[in-house]
Amino acid sequence: MDLEIDIESWPDCDWEALAIRASDAAGTVAPELANPRLSTSLLFTSDEHVHVLNREWREKDKPTNVLSFPMMERQDLLALALGGPPEMLGDLALAYETCAREATEKSVALEHHTAHLIIHGLLHLAGYDHETSPEDADAMEALEIIALASMGIGDPYGDREN
Repeated sequence: MDLEIDIESWPDCDWEALAIRASDAAGTVAPELANPRLSTSLLFTSDEHVHVLNREWREKDKPTNVLSFPMMERQDLLALALGGPPEMLGDLALAYETCAREATEKSVALEHHTAHLIIHGLLHLAGYDHETSPEDADAMEALEIIALASMGIGDPYGDREN
């Protein structure tokens, strides 16, 4: 998958390299994400910007850690051949202040929390949804844990074995 990365409001760090590693890890647990035809835009931005996007597109008047905007239905993603023209999977936006606050609250490195949220957002773009049922939530969390473990990052939920 090709990532189009724009970093607006985040502190100095190699966010691009982290995003590529997280995308590769997501592709190991959800092979449909490893299709080289796919591209995803990833915006590292502020709470203020994510708040506007969340209000406009989801009718939720608050910032959130990550927003995902899929541009492909899951069945189309699963049927996508490896050869052919590029296809846009969707867009992700990460809110710095919310991500930083959550990382501090969880006592984890911002880079680890950000990797988790990128993987989480990519799985949403691929059609996974933790809000549909407890079973779907467990399945999505399990994929996230495995992907993060492949990056040397511990279980963000703290309640499962790697």
